[in-house]
Amino acid sequence: MINVATGGKEAVCDITAECEKFAGSAGGDGLLHVFVPHATAGVALIELGAGSDEDLIAAMEDLLPVDDRWRHAHGSRGHGRSHVMPALVPPYATIPVIDGRMALGTWQSVSIVDLNVDNADRQVRLSFLAGA
Repeated sequence: MINVATGGKEAVCDITAECEKFAGSAGGDGLLHVFVPHATAGVALIELGAGSDEDLIAAMEDLLPVDDRWRHAHGSRGHGRSHVMPALVPPYATIPVIDGRMALGTWQSVSIVDLNVDNADRQVRLSFLAGA
């Protein structure tokens, strides 16, 4: 398990290096499974650092506005949208691993997407299923 500090703000946090290290320690071929055991966070494979992470946050704000429409209404304003987000950005991803390295596309990174400003700390469970 790895811990990710999202800083108590809407965030897209890069965990590619931690995932690569875990996959490398497992060695060989297989599948890396990344799971966030939280009701208000997701895992995305996305290009980071070229504006796509900010675009993703902006898209989530368009799709899931921070306002008082949400029935799930405890916590900060718009908190209910954080509980809807995992239906759009699921809390898991499975990545092929070849020779101990994730088989990501050139610009793909593994990231945690967190819109919940009420929880600044996240855990991520990594598991590896070895190939036959």
